[in-house]
Amino acid sequence: MTADTDTRRAPRRQVAELVPVTDMLAEAVVGRLGNISETGMLMLASAPMHDDALYQLQFAIPGPNGQPLALDVGAHQLWSEQTHAPGQAWVGFRFITLSREHRELLRAWIAQETSAV
Repeated sequence: MTADTDTRRAPRRQVAELVPVTDMLAEAVVGRLGNISETGMLMLASAPMHDDALYQLQFAIPGPNGQPLALDVGAHQLWSEQTHAPGQAWVGFRFITLSREHRELLRAWIAQETSAV
């Protein structure tokens, strides 16, 4: 089994709520979460993204007491596919940097959904 196969098998959380994703370098919202694992995410992009580029992204997830917690991730764009809506695309990212604390918070949030199913 390759590392790519391992990351694709990581538990994922489908994100039904609107979770904006901000490009920290551009200081602009570039899309919203579609689904997420502790190793990467699918984003519905509303701004142009560049293939094979590196991004510093931020998004918020609910914390242990329900308060929003901002997570910062370094991400590598792996692929993109245009949607039927003009100016939107599905974009897949692999996380290349994520602090231990943020990874644990993300893992717990993902586990909440997978245990509720």
